[in-house]
Amino acid sequence: MANIENRKFIALDISGKNYLSWVLDVKLHLSAKKLRHTIDEDNAASNDERATALIFLRHHIDDGLKYEYLTVENPLELWQNLNDRFEHLKAVVLPKALNDWSQLQFQDFKTVSEYNSTLFKIVS
Repeated sequence: MANIENRKFIALDISGKNYLSWVLDVKLHLSAKKLRHTIDEDNAASNDERATALIFLRHHIDDGLKYEYLTVENPLELWQNLNDRFEHLKAVVLPKALNDWSQLQFQDFKTVSEYNSTLFKIVS
C-alpha cells in the first residue's frame, strides 16, 4: 500500500551506490514534468510545484533516507542534502572507471557480448 504509484526508476539506495545514475534519472523526469526548476538555486517555484517535486523525490529514495530527511519540506533542500551526502562518490567512481578502462583487454573475454557489456558498464 505504501507504493501506490509505481516508481519510474530505481530508488536511491541508502549506501548511495546508484547515486550518479539516480541524479540523471531525477533530472530527466523532473524536466519532463516541467519541475526541474524546483531543484535549482533561487527558483520561483509555486508551493504546488515544490510539493509535487518533493513527493516525486521522496518516492524515489530508500525508506531509510526518507526517515532521515523526514522534516525537509523543500525539494531544493532535500536535493542539496543528498548531494552533500553522496557527491563525493564521483571522486571514488571516476578513478576506478579510469583504472578499469586502462586494464580492459579484448582477449580477456570469451565473447564480444561480454566485452561490450563490461565496456558499457565502465563508460556509464
